[in-house]
Amino acid sequence: MEILDIVGELFSDEISIAVSRGNRYVYYRPSKRIDLKIRPGDPVKEGTIAYKAWQTEQKVSEFIDRNIFGVPYHGMAVPFKEDGKIAGCVLAIYPAFTEGKSVITLKSQDGWKPIPFQDVYYIEVKDRKTHVYGKSFSGTHKNTLQEFEYSLPREIFIRCHRSFIVNVRHIKEIYPDTHSTFLLEMANGQTVQVSQSYSSYFRKLLGF
Repeated sequence: MEILDIVGELFSDEISIAVSRGNRYVYYRPSKRIDLKIRPGDPVKEGTIAYKAWQTEQKVSEFIDRNIFGVPYHGMAVPFKEDGKIAGCVLAIYPAFTEGKSVITLKSQDGWKPIPFQDVYYIEVKDRKTHVYGKSFSGTHKNTLQEFEYSLPREIFIRCHRSFIVNVRHIKEIYPDTHSTFLLEMANGQTVQVSQSYSSYFRKLLGF
């Protein structure tokens, strides 16, 4: 693992590096910013990016909340093969810079307005801008949808389209649409589309 030690030196301030083989970790190098307290020999826990990458045999990049390791983090896991079969994963683990935030701060006419997560209906990208629609205020934000997807709590917000993230607590009803897609009637009276590429993921998360 000498090469990983060298890579770890390059990113030691920000990124932790781990390697899993099968269902156990065989290497871990913490960074100065985040330490998941993994030890070689520890099992790969269900719900982690290493577990997901190993099971799906595909690269996984997402935000993981504090329920798994006690701290929230961003991570990327890339599976590797030996003799043509998935043998394990290499992981890069980043600190969750949004830890502790519970609002989305939007630009207002005279300044900025913090909107609590629970008051956000949905987020949409249109005309190259990210629009946040809230109960009492709506506006634009500098973040991309992907950045919001990483930072927003996954038990509330779900990506359902390349242009939409919705707050599931404000979905009033779900209607079937053509080609295995859905239309969401939101609590504010607007409709949001669930695209075909997200429909099975959406159904699984909402359990229908």
